[in-house]
Amino acid sequence: MWLLDQWAERHIVDAQRQGDFDNLPGSGKPLMLDDDSHVPEELRAGYRLLKNAGCLPLELQQRKEAVELADLLKGIKEEDPRYRDLQRRLTLLEIQLRQAGLSTDFLHGDYADRLLKKIDKE
Repeated sequence: MWLLDQWAERHIVDAQRQGDFDNLPGSGKPLMLDDDSHVPEELRAGYRLLKNAGCLPLELQQRKEAVELADLLKGIKEEDPRYRDLQRRLTLLEIQLRQAGLSTDFLHGDYADRLLKKIDKE
């Protein structure tokens, strides 16, 4: 990696001399860095790359899909032919999320109920 580091540094210095970094958007403003302290150091660059490309980790994609399915199920009746398929898909996603070690309380409204009760008490 030593040669690669030297090569990259040389190109950066050349670009600075030519003024390629002048007048970039956000120049002179503080950087807004994400808190990635919970991500292992060796995975941070990869995660940042995926995030900037608009990709979500599998667990977050599943969570997003589960929320969308739950919302769909709230909007249709149990007699609807799609209801059973949507319910099966939601159940499968819930199992996958639990196996990944994630809570699925957000699907059942438990958190919102507890929060509202706590607010009412105060």
